[in-house]
Amino acid sequence: MPSSPATWVNTPAELLSHLPTTPARIGLDTEFIRERTYWPQLSLVQVAFDEGDPGAPRILLLDMLQPGMPGALVPLLQDRAVTKVMHSASEDLVALRHACGALPEPLFDTQVAAGLAGVGAGVGYQRLVQDLLGIAVDKGETRSDWMKRPLSPAQLAYAAEDVRHLFALQDALSAKLDALGRRAWFEEDCARMLETARNDQGERWPHLSLRSAQFLDEAGQRRLLRLLRWRDAQARRSDRPRTWVLDNEVAAAIAREAPADREALERLLQAYPKAPRKLAAQVWEALATPLPDEDQAPAPRTSERDRKALRRLQDAVAERSGELGLPDGVLASRRWLESLLDGEDWPGVLSGWRRTQLEPALAPLLEQVGEAGATSV
Repeated sequence: MPSSPATWVNTPAELLSHLPTTPARIGLDTEFIRERTYWPQLSLVQVAFDEGDPGAPRILLLDMLQPGMPGALVPLLQDRAVTKVMHSASEDLVALRHACGALPEPLFDTQVAAGLAGVGAGVGYQRLVQDLLGIAVDKGETRSDWMKRPLSPAQLAYAAEDVRHLFALQDALSAKLDALGRRAWFEEDCARMLETARNDQGERWPHLSLRSAQFLDEAGQRRLLRLLRWRDAQARRSDRPRTWVLDNEVAAAIAREAPADREALERLLQAYPKAPRKLAAQVWEALATPLPDEDQAPAPRTSERDRKALRRLQDAVAERSGELGLPDGVLASRRWLESLLDGEDWPGVLSGWRRTQLEPALAPLLEQVGEAGATSV
């Protein structure tokens, strides 16, 4: 049976005319571009309305490039009586918060639900629809230019398919979560996802993700941390990609060379075509200004002892995941475990139900790491 066509909406008044009084749930997805900016440029919002048949919702395609459209969507996003069903929503949340100043609450993320229900970790929408519903979804327009107008028929059809099956997925996954008694875990994870989007302050220790940091001494790592924190703030203010503000190679070179003054910094910048020469004064100020928390920064993990400690934690997590029937990566990722090794006290996503499940196994291992570190000092 062919899918019903979606309705294109490009004025606030038209959007209002299409809204039911208070839907119990809506399906949501977004299309945006983020290649030349720090913030996502929201182009399209797809909204599905449940009209009795979860497999055949009514779908609106909202043109977010038209004046007033972001603001017109806000009341629906903020209506807590309406559940917003989305798939892998983290980047969509950033796009909606930046464009609309609002987040879709409460949230039902079908990718999160699939992980906790034991279906799979990080499962894409296309595969999840195929696995749970037996329906093939065309993903041919994944790399489309969503900022152009008019959108092609193929783009419109693709966009509609991204919300067409959300209600059927929600129903199937809800039954699995309830059968496993994991509804509270799921609601906690979705609430945390919203809170992360609402209070995004950037990565605290961005130098840890750069391999070049491993080859710097402690002072060099602090210089790199200062530069990367400044880069993130500058990228947000100027709405440019981080590496367009300051390339990783240039940041590492500055941290390694430790220029003695601004003139030395400017000479160093001249050697790199991608260097931000016009921002030399700001780069120097960032380089020369200690951060209030830089003394707390963990060092990059490079030793064999670090690798063995991480492996012991991963093995313990894998064992507990197997007992719970959870796919790899759902209970605790490598990055989350590294934060524990860095001395953070069950931060963010590792708090709540994950801490309850993992602390009995991981606490003794973390204590051994701490004792080994104290012995080596």
